[in-house]
Amino acid sequence: MSRNSTNISIRIDGDIKKQADALFAELGMNISTAFNVFIRQALREGGIPFDINLNQPNKETIAAMLEAEKIAKDPSVKGYADVDALFADLKK
Repeated sequence: MSRNSTNISIRIDGDIKKQADALFAELGMNISTAFNVFIRQALREGGIPFDINLNQPNKETIAAMLEAEKIAKDPSVKGYADVDALFADLKK
């Protein structure tokens, strides 16, 4: 630890910490190292180093999802049990 290092204390859900510990161990680091990587990257980028959003679909995607649900429920639409049968019909 460098002479300029300092300790911080954060609160995190116990289950989340266990999952994080396991993930970072697989990557060859502990949670402290991972946090330092995050902080350094945030400083390099001048902000959070990844997008934070609600991932809500736009109107076009919602319309496509609703159409897909309608098609899936339509008994007149032919379904396929395997990909070979689908491709056979596509070649017709």
